[in-house]
Amino acid sequence: MKTKLWVGGILLLFALYTGMTFTQAIRLLKTGELVAQIMGIAILVIPALCVWILIREVLFGLRTEKMGKSLAASGELPEDLPRMPSGRFIRSAADADFPRHQQDVEENPESWKSWYRLALAYEACGDKPRARKSLRTAIGFWRNDQNVNQR
Repeated sequence: MKTKLWVGGILLLFALYTGMTFTQAIRLLKTGELVAQIMGIAILVIPALCVWILIREVLFGLRTEKMGKSLAASGELPEDLPRMPSGRFIRSAADADFPRHQQDVEENPESWKSWYRLALAYEACGDKPRARKSLRTAIGFWRNDQNVNQR
């Protein structure tokens, strides 16, 4: 819950910032001077790009949370691996557990559940880029499942 409050606060501040930059961009565009108008366009484009990235990341978080809750409710999350006192996974245990999840994806390449569990295995092994890529794949299959179930 604390994280969601922080994210909400950041979103609120970002909305305020975007509104202020939009106002400045309009002022620059109305000046009639070429350099000022170019700056006005840049001021519009950069926050728009940031808004797109922010929306994409928030949706990523919401979708992965929903998928995780679905797996937890059905008892399909992998068992928790041993951890160090710091909370990090013991690497040897994560490495030993990884092939099972990799094989699951090879056997079920279109299963969002398999891809989600593989992402957790990558995360436990410390490979965050591959974990994120696997989660994006899982989200794609999950969204397809959601669309099929809605029809």
